[in-house]
Amino acid sequence: QVQLVESGGGLVQAGGSLRLSCAASGRTFSTLVMGWCRQAPGKEREFVATISQIGGSYYADSMKGRFTISRNNAKNSVYLQMNSLKPEDTAVYYCAAEPARTPYGLVTVADEYDYWGQGTEVTVSS
Repeated sequence: QVQLVESGGGLVQAGGSLRLSCAASGRTFSTLVMGWCRQAPGKEREFVATISQIGGSYYADSMKGRFTISRNNAKNSVYLQMNSLKPEDTAVYYCAAEPARTPYGLVTVADEYDYWGQGTEVTVSS
């Protein structure tokens, strides 16, 4: 089992920045593919970004150039730096984890993650 706890959400004006954090426990963190997904009101949960065991990353198209995912295996944590935020980024952001099959593996579909945090709310005002 993996437990995930997110933090760092809040209210920010359009064009601003936020940094989300996720602390993991229960399994060797370095063996996990980590990701961030989000769910806006009235919409399905969608993939945001993922990072492999060795630090490779991939982003949904609308986040490329604005969001950066990173991980610190020594701190069992993954982060999402969000810049140039837009009102359409308003959502509950979830940290997710999946046991890695290879060191380079990435998970780019929300439904493929086995473990989820409770979410942290991000609101971007116009």
